[in-house]
Amino acid sequence: MTRSDADRRLIAAFETNAADLLAYLERRVGPDDAADLLGETMVVAWRRVKHLPGDPEPARMWLFGIARGTLLNHARGQRRRWALADRIRVQSRESAASPGADEGADVRDAIERLDAELAELVRLVHWDGFSLADAAALHGIPASTARGRYQRAKEQLRAALRAEAPLA
Repeated sequence: MTRSDADRRLIAAFETNAADLLAYLERRVGPDDAADLLGETMVVAWRRVKHLPGDPEPARMWLFGIARGTLLNHARGQRRRWALADRIRVQSRESAASPGADEGADVRDAIERLDAELAELVRLVHWDGFSLADAAALHGIPASTARGRYQRAKEQLRAALRAEAPLA
Protein backbone atom coordinates (compact mmCIF):
# COMPACT_ATOMS: atom_id res chain seq x y z
CA MET A 1 0.00 0.00 0.00
CA THR A 2 1.40 3.41 -0.96
CA ARG A 3 1.44 6.44 1.28
CA SER A 4 -1.23 8.15 -0.84
CA ASP A 5 -3.53 5.11 -0.50
CA ALA A 6 -3.10 5.18 3.26
CA ASP A 7 -3.70 8.93 3.29
CA ARG A 8 -6.94 8.51 1.34
CA ARG A 9 -8.12 5.77 3.70
CA LEU A 10 -7.27 7.93 6.73
CA ILE A 11 -9.16 10.90 5.28
CA ALA A 12 -12.16 8.67 4.67
CA ALA A 13 -11.95 7.30 8.24
CA PHE A 14 -11.77 10.84 9.64
CA GLU A 15 -14.69 12.03 7.54
CA THR A 16 -16.77 9.09 8.72
CA ASN A 17 -15.84 9.31 12.41
CA ALA A 18 -14.93 12.95 13.14
CA ALA A 19 -18.32 13.89 14.61
CA ASP A 20 -18.31 10.83 16.89
CA LEU A 21 -14.70 11.47 17.93
CA LEU A 22 -15.49 15.09 18.72
CA ALA A 23 -18.54 14.09 20.78
CA TYR A 24 -16.41 11.50 22.63
CA LEU A 25 -13.81 14.16 23.47
CA GLU A 26 -16.41 16.81 24.39
CA ARG A 27 -18.05 14.47 26.89
CA ARG A 28 -14.71 14.07 28.64
CA VAL A 29 -13.11 17.53 28.51
CA GLY A 30 -15.87 19.91 27.41
CA PRO A 31 -16.26 21.83 24.18
CA ASP A 32 -13.39 24.25 24.82
CA ASP A 33 -10.63 21.63 24.70
CA ALA A 34 -12.30 18.97 22.56
CA ALA A 35 -11.51 20.56 19.18
CA ASP A 36 -7.84 20.91 20.09
CA LEU A 37 -7.71 17.30 21.22
CA LEU A 38 -9.39 16.20 17.98
CA GLY A 39 -6.67 18.03 16.09
CA GLU A 40 -3.99 16.30 18.18
CA THR A 41 -5.70 12.97 17.52
CA MET A 42 -5.58 13.65 13.78
CA VAL A 43 -1.88 14.54 13.91
CA VAL A 44 -1.01 11.35 15.80
CA ALA A 45 -3.13 9.26 13.40
CA TRP A 46 -1.39 10.85 10.43
CA ARG A 47 2.01 9.98 11.90
CA ARG A 48 0.88 6.37 12.40
CA VAL A 49 -1.07 6.03 9.15
CA LYS A 50 0.83 2.89 8.16
CA HIS A 51 -0.89 1.10 11.09
CA LEU A 52 -4.40 2.09 9.96
CA PRO A 53 -6.57 -1.04 9.66
CA GLY A 54 -8.12 -1.65 6.26
CA ASP A 55 -11.69 -2.33 7.37
CA PRO A 56 -13.96 0.54 8.50
CA GLU A 57 -14.87 -0.78 11.97
CA PRO A 58 -11.31 -1.62 13.07
CA ALA A 59 -10.22 1.75 11.61
CA ARG A 60 -12.87 3.45 13.77
CA MET A 61 -11.67 1.64 16.88
CA TRP A 62 -8.07 2.52 16.00
CA LEU A 63 -9.00 6.23 15.82
CA PHE A 64 -10.84 6.03 19.15
CA GLY A 65 -7.78 4.35 20.67
CA ILE A 66 -5.63 7.26 19.52
CA ALA A 67 -8.21 9.72 20.88
CA ARG A 68 -8.09 7.93 24.23
CA GLY A 69 -4.28 8.23 24.29
CA THR A 70 -4.60 11.92 23.50
CA LEU A 71 -7.04 12.29 26.40
CA LEU A 72 -4.66 10.52 28.77
CA ASN A 73 -1.80 12.81 27.72
CA HIS A 74 -4.06 15.81 28.21
CA ALA A 75 -5.07 14.61 31.69
CA ARG A 76 -1.41 14.08 32.68
CA GLY A 77 -0.59 17.59 31.51
CA GLN A 78 -3.53 19.01 33.47
CA ARG A 79 -2.38 17.20 36.64
CA ARG A 80 1.15 18.55 36.21
CA ARG A 81 -0.18 22.10 35.72
CA TRP A 82 -2.40 21.84 38.82
CA ALA A 83 0.48 20.42 40.89
CA LEU A 84 2.72 23.28 39.76
CA ALA A 85 0.02 25.84 40.57
CA ASP A 86 -0.36 24.28 44.04
CA ARG A 87 3.40 24.45 44.65
CA ILE A 88 3.46 28.09 43.57
CA ARG A 89 0.53 28.92 45.87
CA VAL A 90 2.28 27.26 48.83
CA GLN A 91 5.53 29.08 48.10
CA SER A 92 3.67 32.38 47.77
CA ARG A 93 1.97 31.87 51.13
CA GLU A 94 5.26 30.90 52.76
CA SER A 95 7.10 33.90 51.36
CA ALA A 96 4.24 36.22 52.36
CA ALA A 97 4.34 34.83 55.89
CA SER A 98 8.10 35.15 56.22
CA PRO A 99 9.63 38.16 57.98
CA GLY A 100 10.30 41.03 55.62
CA ALA A 101 7.64 39.83 53.18
CA ASP A 102 6.49 43.42 52.69
CA GLU A 103 10.04 44.46 51.97
CA GLY A 104 9.98 46.09 48.56
CA ALA A 105 6.22 46.65 48.57
CA ASP A 106 6.77 50.40 48.24
CA VAL A 107 8.96 49.83 45.17
CA ARG A 108 6.40 47.46 43.62
CA ASP A 109 3.66 50.01 44.26
CA ALA A 110 5.74 52.78 42.70
CA ILE A 111 6.40 50.63 39.63
CA GLU A 112 2.66 49.91 39.34
CA ARG A 113 1.96 53.64 39.19
CA LEU A 114 4.34 54.16 36.25
CA ASP A 115 3.07 54.31 32.69
CA ALA A 116 2.50 50.71 31.53
CA GLU A 117 5.37 50.75 28.99
CA LEU A 118 7.82 52.17 31.51
CA ALA A 119 6.75 49.73 34.20
CA GLU A 120 7.17 46.76 31.87
CA LEU A 121 10.63 47.95 30.86
CA VAL A 122 11.67 48.19 34.53
CA ARG A 123 10.23 44.74 35.26
CA LEU A 124 12.00 43.15 32.28
CA VAL A 125 15.35 44.59 33.35
CA HIS A 126 15.14 44.17 37.13
CA TRP A 127 12.78 41.27 37.71
CA ASP A 128 13.37 39.12 34.64
CA GLY A 129 17.08 39.86 34.21
CA PHE A 130 16.99 41.08 30.61
CA SER A 131 19.56 43.57 29.40
CA LEU A 132 18.18 46.93 28.34
CA ALA A 133 18.94 46.03 24.70
CA ASP A 134 17.05 42.72 25.03
CA ALA A 135 14.12 44.45 26.71
CA ALA A 136 14.06 46.94 23.82
CA ALA A 137 13.99 44.09 21.33
CA LEU A 138 11.08 42.47 23.20
CA HIS A 139 9.19 45.77 23.03
CA GLY A 140 10.10 46.20 19.37
CA ILE A 141 11.75 49.57 19.94
CA PRO A 142 15.29 50.85 19.30
CA ALA A 143 17.74 50.46 22.19
CA SER A 144 18.21 54.25 22.32
CA THR A 145 14.47 54.70 22.86
CA ALA A 146 14.52 52.08 25.61
CA ARG A 147 17.44 53.85 27.32
CA GLY A 148 15.51 57.13 27.31
CA ARG A 149 12.36 55.49 28.66
CA TYR A 150 14.36 53.61 31.28
CA GLN A 151 15.99 56.85 32.44
CA ARG A 152 12.56 58.50 32.68
CA ALA A 153 11.24 55.53 34.66
CA LYS A 154 14.15 55.73 37.11
CA GLU A 155 13.57 59.45 37.65
CA GLN A 156 9.86 58.90 38.27
CA LEU A 157 10.59 56.04 40.66
CA ARG A 158 13.11 58.11 42.61
CA ALA A 159 10.60 60.94 42.95
CA ALA A 160 7.80 58.56 44.00
CA LEU A 161 9.96 56.80 46.57
CA ARG A 162 11.26 60.08 48.02
CA ALA A 163 7.67 61.28 48.43
CA GLU A 164 6.76 58.05 50.26
CA ALA A 165 9.79 58.06 52.58
CA PRO A 166 8.87 58.93 56.17
CA LEU A 167 10.21 62.19 57.51
CA ALA A 168 12.92 61.72 60.14
